[in-house]
Amino acid sequence: MALNFQSILATIAAVLFAVPGVVNLAGLGAVKRDFARWGYPAWFPLLCGALELLSATLLPGRQTRVLGLTLAGAIMIGALFTLLRNREPFRHLAPALVFSALIVVTAAVHG
Repeated sequence: MALNFQSILATIAAVLFAVPGVVNLAGLGAVKRDFARWGYPAWFPLLCGALELLSATLLPGRQTRVLGLTLAGAIMIGALFTLLRNREPFRHLAPALVFSALIVVTAAVHG
């Protein structure tokens, strides 16, 4: 069965959400420092990582894609809000903008 463009985009988005999900769950020092600097509690990276991984698992499935896109969109709104509120440099904002654009394009292609 050939993959269509929408499935390819959703798979790319899933991989891109899985990576930071694992990083947040691993709770490396830089992750802990960033979340603390932004004023979030110590458990917040774990919540974010779990939600990112959940989104990554929902995105590839046709029947779960809308839920995955909705969750991914909510995650990206929160991430962009955090980055803008804390006046993070563009090098930190750029990946969030790319992820957000990918979610928007995937949702638009979904129909």
